[in-house]
Amino acid sequence: MSEVSQVRWHGVGLQGGFGLTRWGRLRWGTAIVLAGAATGAQAYDAERAQALAKQNACFGCHAIERKLVGPSFAQIAQRYKADGTAPARLVKKVVQGGAGVWGPIPMPSHPRLSEAEARVLVDWVLAGAPRK
Repeated sequence: MSEVSQVRWHGVGLQGGFGLTRWGRLRWGTAIVLAGAATGAQAYDAERAQALAKQNACFGCHAIERKLVGPSFAQIAQRYKADGTAPARLVKKVVQGGAGVWGPIPMPSHPRLSEAEARVLVDWVLAGAPRK
């Protein structure tokens, strides 16, 4: 198969053997492009995330679209939208707490949250904390 199509490179995950022409074009049929990685899309469960946020008092410091004690979820999503390493770092920060990134007030730890539960919250926040 010799079909060639233009590709934009923005940290897209490619796997398997692939061939590039000298103009940066990818020969289709020889690579696997992971759509989620290419678009930055994150899977999230809004209903579960909102329940976890309520159970863990997240809304006491964060609102969806305005700053309270901490940044809004929209501000967090905006700051980290292009950072592929953010989800893992933010999961750790949610569980262990942290300070200094958004100002002098520390974020308390949430040791009762599992990493999987923290990931549900983080994925939802990074998606812009949609209601559904």
